[in-house]
Amino acid sequence: MRILMVQSNPLVGDIPGNTKKLLASAKQGITEHAADIIVFSELVLTAYPPEDLLLRPSLDKRIATALQEIQNAKLEAYLVVGYPGRVNGELYNMLGVYHAGKCLTTYSKQCLPNYQVFDEKRYFSAGNEACVLEINNTPIAFTICEDLWEKRPMHEAKEAGAKLMININGSPFHMNKIQDRQEIIQQRISENAMPVIYVNQVGGQDELVFDGASMAFDQSGRLCAMAPLYEEAMLPIDCIVDAEGEVSISETEKAPLPGIAAGIYQALVLGLKDYVNKNGFPGIVLGLSGGIDSALTLAIAVDALGADRVQAVMMPYAYTSEMSLEDAQKEAMALDVNYQVIPIADIYNSFTQALTDEFEGCSPDITEQNIQARSRGVLLMAISNKKNVLVLTTGNKSELAVGYSTLYGDMAGGFDVIKDVPKMLVYELSRYRNTLGEVIPQRVIDRAPSAELAPDQVDEDNLPPYPELDQILEFYIEEDLSAEEIIKKGFAKETVDKVLRLVDINEHKRRQAPIGIRVSKRGFGKDRRYPVTSGWKIGD
Repeated sequence: MRILMVQSNPLVGDIPGNTKKLLASAKQGITEHAADIIVFSELVLTAYPPEDLLLRPSLDKRIATALQEIQNAKLEAYLVVGYPGRVNGELYNMLGVYHAGKCLTTYSKQCLPNYQVFDEKRYFSAGNEACVLEINNTPIAFTICEDLWEKRPMHEAKEAGAKLMININGSPFHMNKIQDRQEIIQQRISENAMPVIYVNQVGGQDELVFDGASMAFDQSGRLCAMAPLYEEAMLPIDCIVDAEGEVSISETEKAPLPGIAAGIYQALVLGLKDYVNKNGFPGIVLGLSGGIDSALTLAIAVDALGADRVQAVMMPYAYTSEMSLEDAQKEAMALDVNYQVIPIADIYNSFTQALTDEFEGCSPDITEQNIQARSRGVLLMAISNKKNVLVLTTGNKSELAVGYSTLYGDMAGGFDVIKDVPKMLVYELSRYRNTLGEVIPQRVIDRAPSAELAPDQVDEDNLPPYPELDQILEFYIEEDLSAEEIIKKGFAKETVDKVLRLVDINEHKRRQAPIGIRVSKRGFGKDRRYPVTSGWKIGD
């Protein structure tokens, strides 16, 4: 029995397009791979996650049309298809098994995740029955994603006589996620002695990246096959059924796991590529400052889209160093992008002159620094409007956490590739990218980071050193530790109180920031929902 794992990149909401793509893949699977069973990912007809599209009144009609089209194709392979389906007025996260024009069985997801980026209980009712279907004299169980993370569904399938588990997924990437999946699957196998075939979606969807890595494990928990990461793939799995009906999995292709930095970098590239392409932008524009954040963002953009679709603009002012001008030009030349230098002195002076009467009697302060940043934002948004290209902002997670950014200035744009990348990881990713070909000058990596909005300014004038800041932010944002718990880990109370206060009071900025790619276990976006207006005090 040959089972084909189809790791596809569907477009959320494009039910007709996703159906057409599914049928084309199925026909290819039959012709090229002689597949008996062809398995697609969770909610493949809508793609994952469809969010409030699930509440649209025409959803049922569109899904019914798609499922009828699949049945009308009358394909000889068994197709395992994920979709949102309504039964007795309730909406379920479902799969159906289709063969030769008939729906042989359906299954409703039993365990609905409602944490981190998942909110399935907002939309779906939970199923309560195992699904076991005999195909080629082999009883096969079907489950959906979270069902594998809890014990009960696979145990019930085992009790119902299943000899093989097929699990379909829409599982997004974060650091170490593949290892987490493998450990959970191997735990379920150790409890039930049943092989598992795990099929995952791939591609970028707004802030989420689905990394693929579809896998097959034998009944001892040994990894027998893994599809490539970050790309569409079809991987056939040969299953041998012995005289007692036990299923063994033949070992086949196993894609190598990238290192941590390489995996995150590839996720960022895929997330940006899909966001730009799926939304129909011809290209991007970004401000290139000569600093490390914009240098890394530029490299990711070129790797995602190609140099011909990327424009970089250096916008110097009086405080921009000669080093920054030189390094920005080197970066642009190394990556062969469209590059311009547009000074902002005249624009800045026009703003400040217009505000002379309003500012009379006031001393210069951060207001003037913000006008510099907003002058640059105006230029980039004008280029975006005129050329219909997407503005990439270049703020990292550390800056966004503590509000070290300017609303309507360096935060003005449509997408922030490194929004969930802490500053120290920015350095690590930059060093990794240079191993593929040096495009970020070494002194950009070595120099002290600066916004260059004031004379001799460096970030650590206003912030703790980044190694210390990033650790505090990880404890507070990703692990939800209290100030007291963080202080007990060896940090000064004054520093912790300051950082946590900055995080809390800058929620209003993050609400207005562009979306960006999630790579941590908890990013700023769907993961973390705190009120803007709040009387909550920092403490235990």
